[in-house]
Amino acid sequence: MVEKRKDVPARYATAQEIQSQMEYTSKIRAIVTAGEVKKACVVTYGCQQNEADSERIAGMLRAMGYEKTDKEENADIIVVNTCAVRDHAEQRALSITGGYKHLKAKKPSLIIGISGCMVSKKESGDRIKRSYPYIDFTFGTEKLWQMPEILYGVISGQKRIFCPNEGKPITMEGIPVLRENPYKAWVSIMYGCNNFCTYCIVPYVRGRERSRRPEDILNEIRGLVADGCREITLLGQNVNSYGKEFGGECDFADLLAKICEIEGDYIVRFMTSHPKDASRKLIDTMAANPKIARQFHLPVQSGSDRILKAMNRNYTRESYLSLIRYMREKMPDIAISTDIIVGFPGETEEDFEETLSIVREARYDMMYSFIYSKRSGTPAAEMADQIPPAVTGARFPRLLEVQNEISLERNLVWENQTLRVLVDGRSKNNPEKFSGRTDGNKIVLFDADDSDIGKFVNIRITKAQTFALIGEIVNDGR
Repeated sequence: MVEKRKDVPARYATAQEIQSQMEYTSKIRAIVTAGEVKKACVVTYGCQQNEADSERIAGMLRAMGYEKTDKEENADIIVVNTCAVRDHAEQRALSITGGYKHLKAKKPSLIIGISGCMVSKKESGDRIKRSYPYIDFTFGTEKLWQMPEILYGVISGQKRIFCPNEGKPITMEGIPVLRENPYKAWVSIMYGCNNFCTYCIVPYVRGRERSRRPEDILNEIRGLVADGCREITLLGQNVNSYGKEFGGECDFADLLAKICEIEGDYIVRFMTSHPKDASRKLIDTMAANPKIARQFHLPVQSGSDRILKAMNRNYTRESYLSLIRYMREKMPDIAISTDIIVGFPGETEEDFEETLSIVREARYDMMYSFIYSKRSGTPAAEMADQIPPAVTGARFPRLLEVQNEISLERNLVWENQTLRVLVDGRSKNNPEKFSGRTDGNKIVLFDADDSDIGKFVNIRITKAQTFALIGEIVNDGR
């Protein structure tokens, strides 16, 4: 089992460290822009935090003089930002990276790097170093801010450089960001995790919790709102732990209240919350501020107290349900979603039935369900009574059947009602329609124009489906 890292206290980058990375950026830019245009491609796997990290990687590459491309075959540099939470994501990233070997053969000057959670695991980092000789550099999650220095080393010396995490996290403000969407933004408010759920690799690859200063977050959001951003999603492995190192001066509820004081027409979302730290103060703050979306993602993982204890979740079924009841008391229209793991080691049929019963009692709007994925280095990987695939494969559709019925029932109440929706663009699954999300994060399909993208519109819901609402624009949003 992987040992808990003895991280040193997190700190902010010094002025000298910031200046050093800026100088490396300038040196690379001088090289990159000296000849024909060079292009960079960033490929992302994993969670929203990885997406946010990739936007910073893309921003740094743009500052270094590279133009963005979405096609690996057109790139002069490819950075693959990886995930290690589930085995499937890790294997897919390795498979895709393996496919770049032929691109390197065609263009020897192509630079290929791998970043993120996967290379923050020593065994994975060592495997890449040993078995993927065409990979030029890697860096772990806590080394992202040093990417200019790492890349300059590759460009100037043509040597392979490997920078794993060392348990010495540094936060650097002011890293350039190339956002995928001009009207929707990820804003990381903290990094790392202290919870050590027995199935999860995150604390080992992202380190201990560390919060950004409130003033830095508020300044970033003020800039986003001034630039026309309409949806801001705050990110953290457990946002409810935000600010613990500040000695009670600013917790997550306080931060949300301060954000809502910023003038502008926008909504605020956040993820992910841990039930053990979700407070009534947070729920009260949400209820008091209309800028905070009426949506709460609260992963339960299991409905069995015995399994929750084995997972090291540090809450009970009843304490979890009491939070759900309080949310609905304060905000009757709130949409609640969750995560559930099927087939955690030792899960009996009785345990699984308790999970089905908590789904029926909580009545989630949406559920993200997963079959347990064994992650090397976590305590759960060494537990006895690993559940056979035949058993998990039989349980999984039973869970989906229960939730899908509830999702449809909760969507049906919105028929003939008018909801405010932020227009995202054309639907990927149905390009003839446009899509957007309600305050409760429900997908809505409707007819619109390209000029509506990025705007709030009012939509009358004409039909409810299990996974989406169908509607028509009735007039412009406020």
